Amino acid sequence: MKVLVLNGPNLGTLGRREPEVYGTKTLADLEKVLNNRARELGVELGFRQSNHEGQLIDWIESEPSDAIIVNPGALSHYSLALADALRGSGKPVVEVHISNVFRREPERHRMVTATAAKGVISGLGFDGYLAALDYLART
Repeated sequence: MKVLVLNGPNLGTLGRREPEVYGTKTLADLEKVLNNRARELGVELGFRQSNHEGQLIDWIESEPSDAIIVNPGALSHYSLALADALRGSGKPVVEVHISNVFRREPERHRMVTATAAKGVISGLGFDGYLAALDYLART
């Protein structure tokens, strides 16, 4: 099984952007943690980050995978195009948010991309990605 892990805008700045919200670990730290768990589960990972909506959509459409973990960042709240691409992939999708979006600004409470996901994990930090990977490896 191959799982594509997509991270959207501003997630490349993890570790230095709002550490009180996102913590001090970096995107490279997240990739290492996920690759370690993936090896334990016998899962192959594709790991990508982009600040550009179209690039994320291109990866959804072209990267071979059996399932997708996506943290769309702020795109979650308004990107119908990304939601359509996730839904159109025909693959199981789990959406992950490092912070608890429901404890933040009201405009973050609406997540249009979540409509394309089997489930959403919010507020568990990097553990949310691990939970998503564990779930997808079992399905």
